Amino acid sequence: MTSGPGPSALRTFLSAAIRRPGTVGAVVPSSTRLAEVLASVVPRESSPVVVELGPGTGAVSAVIAQRLPPGSRHLAVELDPTMVEFLRRTRPDLEVVTGDAARLAGLLAERGVAHVDAVVCGLPWALFDQHTQSEILGEISRVIGTTGAFTTFAYLHGMSLPAARRFRSTLRATFEEVVVTATVWRNVPPAFVYVCRRPADTRA
Repeated sequence: MTSGPGPSALRTFLSAAIRRPGTVGAVVPSSTRLAEVLASVVPRESSPVVVELGPGTGAVSAVIAQRLPPGSRHLAVELDPTMVEFLRRTRPDLEVVTGDAARLAGLLAERGVAHVDAVVCGLPWALFDQHTQSEILGEISRVIGTTGAFTTFAYLHGMSLPAARRFRSTLRATFEEVVVTATVWRNVPPAFVYVCRRPADTRA
């Protein structure tokens, strides 16, 4: 278990947050404990395909890699070019995809991936409008189908905000199963995880 992000990762993360505050919603990378909860849906057997959305500097990527069995595929979709370069330099085991999560199915199809066993997401949902949220969730639904799983997180302090309530409602409209985990207090700030399965629209 790692003790936290190194100085290089923190510098890269803060640089992206300052440069693009509209796309980076956190103040520091996720803690190891939050990463463990997010990665709990990653299969430990067979040869799963796992996708990360918004991997940042790879705090969650490292925990996912520890769970994955040999022969797996681990793809990370990241929009920020500095984060992309950092991940390619520090995590050569990761298939880093430069692109927008709103084009997820197409990005994966270009790489021969039609189905994903787990999507682990670190996107800043509160910074997106409802249309963008629904668009990305629709893409996630399509790639996980009826057998995959999807996790994402939210900060505890923001749950009273209208945007957070709207996002939870959108999740419940998109997936038949939405489980809210216990709060991860060992994160800055404290957060919890949504675990989602089975798109409500079975045509997804």
